[in-house]
Amino acid sequence: MLKSVRSVVQLRKFELSKTTRLLNACGDLDDLRAIAKKRLPGGVFDYFDGAAEDEVTKVENSRAFANVELRPRILRDVSKIDTSTTIMGQPVPFPIALSPTGFTRIAHPQGELAVARVAGRFGLPFTLSTLGTRSIEEVAAVATGPLWYQLYVWKDRGLSRELVQRAKAAGYKSIMLTVDTPVFGRRERDVRRGFTLPPKIGLETFIDGIRHPKWTWDFVRNEPITFSAVAGRSDVDGSRAITLADYVNSQFDPTLSWKDLAWIREESGLPIMLKGIQSVEDALVAAEMGVNAIALSNHGGRQYDGSPAPIALLPEVMQSVGDRIEVLVDGGVRRGSDVVKACALGARGVMFGRPYLYGLGAAGEPGVQWALDHITQGVTRTMALIGETSIANMSDGVVKRVRQ
Repeated sequence: MLKSVRSVVQLRKFELSKTTRLLNACGDLDDLRAIAKKRLPGGVFDYFDGAAEDEVTKVENSRAFANVELRPRILRDVSKIDTSTTIMGQPVPFPIALSPTGFTRIAHPQGELAVARVAGRFGLPFTLSTLGTRSIEEVAAVATGPLWYQLYVWKDRGLSRELVQRAKAAGYKSIMLTVDTPVFGRRERDVRRGFTLPPKIGLETFIDGIRHPKWTWDFVRNEPITFSAVAGRSDVDGSRAITLADYVNSQFDPTLSWKDLAWIREESGLPIMLKGIQSVEDALVAAEMGVNAIALSNHGGRQYDGSPAPIALLPEVMQSVGDRIEVLVDGGVRRGSDVVKACALGARGVMFGRPYLYGLGAAGEPGVQWALDHITQGVTRTMALIGETSIANMSDGVVKRVRQ
């Protein structure tokens, strides 16, 4: 009897690593998100997962991809799929770049270093935030793929110039100017949690820490989490707790305007992308100003609740400026099919942040690897299923319709 059972049932080898077991059981990014939610204190998870006000825009960013239908073609040779393209003049194996995220080490001690290493293994651009928790030089030392530097312009313009110069000296290939943060959005999960810099340890926080001992131990035994690039250079010295909204509103320059592009371009000598374009009108101005690329983005819904989903805005933008400037979609990407849909509508590629943050919070570097595996494998699979062999040169008519 036992022999007959063995002949039809193959026993699975038990995986000793709990992290590996959890990742092997993941089917999609929702599963990865659930692990991160369980492993991180509530306030930490809400910082990454939350968005502005009612969070309608955050939800719509992802939901809007379902409105794009592709037209599969059959009986085509799809034995060789080319997913490569160029973004900002740099060849990439997939039309994907990793968006900048701030305060990243609060998810895992390795923070941006883990993400940059994984991006390098894939050959994908990684963007370091001005509010990153590892320095410009530290990230450059571990990165093997293209590096971009995301710039917030400070009231202290001398500090902004210094950051650009450091990025250029460290080998970063492009400057990404974020243009949707003249003031900080109202992120109500953070308000309810009392999220501050540095974190305040109240009774609720203390109890949450006890419930998440590994995260708490990592937080206590590692160096303090700071915005590495600007540590000791801003007016906020860390001696008192301050909300992120108060920090941003006291440091970022709300007078930033189109005329400032000239000095940023002159200072860096690097290609420039504007991240945070939310209208056709501004896309037209960016093209007229000679910007190299734009990212249609509403900051993951974290600034203003009510802006259009980037994928929904894409067709109109492509019709207006698609032949003059590279256009990327930032926001709502959760699957490889989302990447293909964006490219089918004319985008040069996509960017995302939350997917890799879920991976980082769930399992550190292996979790980031899982997230990128999930999305890149989905790109190749979707291309084969719709009968397309080159993501940079998809057939006319591959998009069946875009529902409103």
